[in-house]
Amino acid sequence: MSSSERKLHINAFLTGTGHHEASWRYPGTSPERGLDIRHYQKLAQTAERGLFDSLFLADGYAGRSAGKLEPFTQLSALAAVTEHIGLIATVGTTYNEPFHVARKFASLDHISGGRAGWNIVTTGTESTAFNFGLDAHPDHGLRYEYAEEFVEVTKQLWDSWEDDALVFDKEVGVQFDQGKVHEIHFKGSRYSIKGPLNIPRPPQGYPVLVQAGSSESGKELAAKTAEVIFTAQQTIEEAQAFYADVKSRLAKYGRTPDQLHILPGLSPILADTEAEAREIEEELSALINTESAVKRLSERVGIDLSGYPLDGPIPYHLLPGIDAINGRKGRYQLVVDLALRENLSILQLTRRLAGARGHITFTGTPLQLADLIEDWFRHGAADGFNLMPQLYPNGLDAFVDKVVPELQNRGLFRTAYEGTTLRENLGLARPAAVRPVRTVEAGA
Repeated sequence: MSSSERKLHINAFLTGTGHHEASWRYPGTSPERGLDIRHYQKLAQTAERGLFDSLFLADGYAGRSAGKLEPFTQLSALAAVTEHIGLIATVGTTYNEPFHVARKFASLDHISGGRAGWNIVTTGTESTAFNFGLDAHPDHGLRYEYAEEFVEVTKQLWDSWEDDALVFDKEVGVQFDQGKVHEIHFKGSRYSIKGPLNIPRPPQGYPVLVQAGSSESGKELAAKTAEVIFTAQQTIEEAQAFYADVKSRLAKYGRTPDQLHILPGLSPILADTEAEAREIEEELSALINTESAVKRLSERVGIDLSGYPLDGPIPYHLLPGIDAINGRKGRYQLVVDLALRENLSILQLTRRLAGARGHITFTGTPLQLADLIEDWFRHGAADGFNLMPQLYPNGLDAFVDKVVPELQNRGLFRTAYEGTTLRENLGLARPAAVRPVRTVEAGA
């Protein structure tokens, strides 16, 4: 695809009141609507009015994931009030079973008419282990080894039904051709699954596969399996390096660069003038609970910072190093690099992370934001963006009403949806079903 034909892909990362950690305290926001499906339905419809490719719901099983709706249930409700926009959910591989995940995503893809996407994570929160009967969180490398096998068996379960297995022959009395529904007999290092799945193959073949890890293991898993990457980069230079690195890994898996879209997180505060946007930013900063912010920063860098001066630096000599981190390795490195590069104090660093937890933040006008998006898009840093407004719903409204038209005027963004499925709108091929070869053990 030529540079003139290439178009941005934009995902909306939905959350209750916004991605700034103090958004729930900002005047005019309604934190009680975090469990109100009508709030999310309106956000979904706004994003679809803006012709976004998709919307995304994060998830977890401990800590800051408390108080959120379960994403499969939530996305099914959003599917009912939208027609085109993709519906992506985080589902972790470490604390789930492939059969359940395959069945739920197939169901969501059928419910939505082919708009489902799976954000594959290994789960980086160590305390999650205690909610699933484990004494410790599995090692980082082992989690990614499990994840690769998890994705493979899930694909095989989706492929256990051939596309034309359903016949509904009323005259003969046959609903589906049993010869086109196959046991998979998968046996790996962790999973042993007979199959078949108990629901027909998803309309998209597979839901769009998304990955969010930026560690070495995460980038390799993404190059092998992902079709979209959600990533966090602070500068265009860092984004360009990540973009080139991941895209360069695709060839060894028989893939081409256009089969994987890289979408850095972008967390804006928008207003008609830069001064007005700065005023909103200052109001939000004043609402941050400093004690809680230092606690979150401590979790990210792996040491307790509560006894250190807020106006002083992180004690870099005490940091555990990335090899000792068993959670989000990529995010740990991003935070440390940011603090070092800009010589930030502990307090300044908490302020920088408050807007979007390490994703790039922006404060200014719609025209200025369109300039930034175009710069990153045209200069090998992104295929689009994972939009994370610091305030909902106003930030999403402003982007759809003022930034999207500017991007369209520049020829960077669609003026109509290309198709009816998420794959079609992302320009991704529908995967053909692969029949696994069953190996018979000697003496069987």
